[in-house]
Formats: sequence, structure tokens, C-alpha cells
Amino acid sequence: MKDLKVGIQLYSLRDEMKKDMDATLKKVSEMGFKYVEFAGFFDKKAEDVKAMLDKYGLTAISVHQGIDPYLREEDGKALVEYLKVIGVKYSVIPWMNAAVFHDEEQYAKFIENVKKVGAMLKENGITQCYHNHDFEFDKVGDKYVLDRLYDDVSQDLLMTELDLCWVKYGGEDPVKYVNKYAKRSGIIHFKDFFAKGNKATVYALIDENGNEIKKEPSKEENEFKFMPLGQGLQNWAPIVEAVKESDVEYVIYEKDQWYDGDALADAKASRDYLKNTFGI
Repeated sequence: MKDLKVGIQLYSLRDEMKKDMDATLKKVSEMGFKYVEFAGFFDKKAEDVKAMLDKYGLTAISVHQGIDPYLREEDGKALVEYLKVIGVKYSVIPWMNAAVFHDEEQYAKFIENVKKVGAMLKENGITQCYHNHDFEFDKVGDKYVLDRLYDDVSQDLLMTELDLCWVKYGGEDPVKYVNKYAKRSGIIHFKDFFAKGNKATVYALIDENGNEIKKEPSKEENEFKFMPLGQGLQNWAPIVEAVKESDVEYVIYEKDQWYDGDALADAKASRDYLKNTFGI
């Protein structure tokens, strides 16, 4: 089995990143993370971001980025050049409005755009991926939305970044889905949670500029909590084994919310869990 490389989705530390990116990246490195996934750059120049990464021995492996800016020619060129400067290998569609997957006209346009952006990124040495939530485990006909998406776009234009929290919360087995897309995955999200009661929309979302889309929590959401790795419902041992057998190279820790806790402490606890429990 291969060794896995461990990174952090910096959305997990977005408040800290907004206040002081340099200090936050320093702390991330000190926790033992070697790789980072961005979700917004907070108006920093690419050269400045790259200098900070280099200073702390970090590699920017991926970015969560909606496809709309890529579809605007000048914005797309500028964004690609930015990503090249900081060294990103993967550009990940962080989410798509669930309604798009259930409207055939909107869905057809989305697929057309995904293919167009995927081809453009491929020409520039960047791989496009899609990051799921739970609603991609709703069905259109006899297929999950997620599976239909990957059937409709070829692997060379769209890889997967499975978020294992949402796979499980969506009603599927994370190990099954790691195995299903074992050859289509270079990066994967490790996320833990506790839940009971009714299913609800319990995640935060970001717009194309990396800004959080605010929403009021429902009653059911009070029955759901993101947890540090190893403290929730996920059975990590078989997941880690399956991931090691797959083509996944980078494991990305993410925790969307920290409630009354400490986002930095949760990140460190999660990094320590992976190291102490699985040696990664």
C-alpha cells in the first residue's frame, strides 16, 4: 500500500485565513500538514501566496473554484495563470445548485460548461474535479445524480473529489464509493460528523469569489455536528484501507463549522488522529 499525503481544506480555517493568511499557514505547517486546498485567496497576489507557501514548506495541491469565472475569457485566463503561479494541480467545483440536476435544460447546459472548462484546464495542466454534498445522492431516474454526472463527462475532463461525510450522510457507504471511483480519484475529503433525526441541508456554501453564503439553521440541523476526525460516526479504518488501495494520492481534512470550539484545535486534533492511528 502507498503512503497518503495529508492536506487541509483552508475553508476549515477561513476566519483565521481572512485575518492573517501568513500566520495561519505557519500554524497549519506546524500541525504537520504539508498540503493545502484553497477556498478563496482573500485578495492576495499569487506571488505573495506562493512565497508564504514556500516559507512554511507547504504545497497548494488544489482549489475549490466554481466554473463561472472560467467561462469568462479574460477572467478564466487570469485565474488559470494565478493557479499556475501557486502550483495547483486540481481545480474542484465545490458545489452546484441541486435544482440544476433535476431540470434537463439546466443540466445539459451545466454538462456543456463542465466539459468546456475541463478541456481548458487540461490544456493548462490542471485537472478538474467535482466535490459532492449529500443531495447528489438523490436520484434522476434510476441513477444517483452523482453517478449520472460522472457517466456524462469523461474522466479526462472531470475527476472526483469524494466528500466522505456527505457520502455517508447521503445514505451510501463511503468504502463502496471509494472503491467505485478508485481510478477516478486523486484527492478526497476526510470529514467526520455526528447526526440524528431528520436529514437537512447542514453545510455552508461559498459563492464564486469564496465568500460564505449565509443561511439560518433549521431545527433538524441542531441534531447535526461536524466533528474532528475520529470523534464522529465514520468508521475510518476500512476507509483508510480502501483509500490506500485506490488512486487517491492526497487526503484532505475538512471541517465546515466549529460552533463554540476552536477551528485550529480541531484541525490539530484531526491531523494527530490520522498520524497516531494510521501513521499518515
